[in-house]
Amino acid sequence: MLVSLDDQITYVYRNGILIGYSNVSTGKKGHRTPTGVFTVLQLDKNHHSSIYNNAPMPYTKRLTWGGISLHAGSLPGYPSSHGCIHLPSAFAAKLFSISKLGMTVVIADDHTEPQRVDHPTFLLPVDPESGDTSPHKHLPIGKDMTWNPDIAPEGPLSILASLSDQEMIVFRNGREIGRSSISLQEFAGLG
Repeated sequence: MLVSLDDQITYVYRNGILIGYSNVSTGKKGHRTPTGVFTVLQLDKNHHSSIYNNAPMPYTKRLTWGGISLHAGSLPGYPSSHGCIHLPSAFAAKLFSISKLGMTVVIADDHTEPQRVDHPTFLLPVDPESGDTSPHKHLPIGKDMTWNPDIAPEGPLSILASLSDQEMIVFRNGREIGRSSISLQEFAGLG
């Protein structure tokens, strides 16, 4: 899910394909909605605020423990919330029905557009047993793939394709469960 603070629109994707979009109302002056990459921490269909007089916040998807959530709310056509992202009720209900814990939500404005990462080791997963963060873990000699889904049997699934390494890595719940050789030569000019 991507939320544009400047456009006051959210876009919902499944497997990289846009499946829905909607107007939103985000944080007003003095209560700006934070930008960044968030994970849905909690789902609560009938949530009520513990901060704002028990106000109803139906179809809540909590993004921070400090009070930032996605939920059904008013849409006056401009930022009006105390930092949450208000969605139309029907859209919030549909989104809630397909949301899962761990869902990724990116909140951005014109000042937080993606930048080049010059130090990729900050993004590498750490092996919990060995503490290894080696950026050059490759397939064993003579193998074109590995697949170990029992390492992390449940959780959010992420796939990383590397043009420079010609490999695809599959993570579940942040742990590598598979790796395969791939050919991305037809995309070499897109970089």
